[in-house]
Amino acid sequence: MFSRSVLRSFASDLRFVAPSSISAAPLPQRACLHQTAWLRTTQTQSHSTIPDTPLGAIPRVQDTQPSTPTSTPNTTTPQTDADFPNAKKPVAPSFDGPIEVTKSLMSTLPHLVGQSPHYVVAELHARPFLLTEGDHLRLPFLMPNVKPGDVLRFNRASAVGSRDFTLKGSPHVDERLFECRVRVTGTESEPLRIKEKTKRRQRHTKTAKSKHRYTIMRVMEVRVKTPEELLEEGAVVVEDSEDTPKVEARS
Repeated sequence: MFSRSVLRSFASDLRFVAPSSISAAPLPQRACLHQTAWLRTTQTQSHSTIPDTPLGAIPRVQDTQPSTPTSTPNTTTPQTDADFPNAKKPVAPSFDGPIEVTKSLMSTLPHLVGQSPHYVVAELHARPFLLTEGDHLRLPFLMPNVKPGDVLRFNRASAVGSRDFTLKGSPHVDERLFECRVRVTGTESEPLRIKEKTKRRQRHTKTAKSKHRYTIMRVMEVRVKTPEELLEEGAVVVEDSEDTPKVEARS
């Protein structure tokens, strides 16, 4: 009886103590696998970090030359005419010598000069504008590089005339025959426009906003030069031809 009780107590101790002791101790094969992997990684890291030559206090000589800094573009404001690009410079005049005026134009020009007010069909960006002195002009765009108070001259016109006479060009009238000056008064903006853009089979709607601005001008002067002024400027009287402009009377 005593032997059975001792055996029973020993079995109970094994049942409760043995599982905890077995689970706490790792398997030798598993431990060996982890150790070999860890040793392999540490060896590769140590070999990669070890330099080829021993370290010293003397600094090494740089093999390559330092890169020279690239020249930065000049972003300063141009001060002279030579600093502006060719695309931004004003258009050069189309004439090289003095203006040539025919005899018929010199004889009929006083009739056009004496009858005022005058009008001019000025062209700006291939758009004609019929202007007389005192008119307010709103350009269909915002003119850059202008400020309120600036005085501009329209030198491209297809016709200059009055109530009964008209001087037509082929295709434009020489700018030395007339003067049309305007003054910039300010800018004007239109009401804000909102447009909704949608696509089929999509629930998202986009909104596009636009608020355009326009340049406002006032015509200060529209006049035709007299024959005396043309002669003082060096005009040359030539014979009549088909290409020269003529003053036409309205029927």
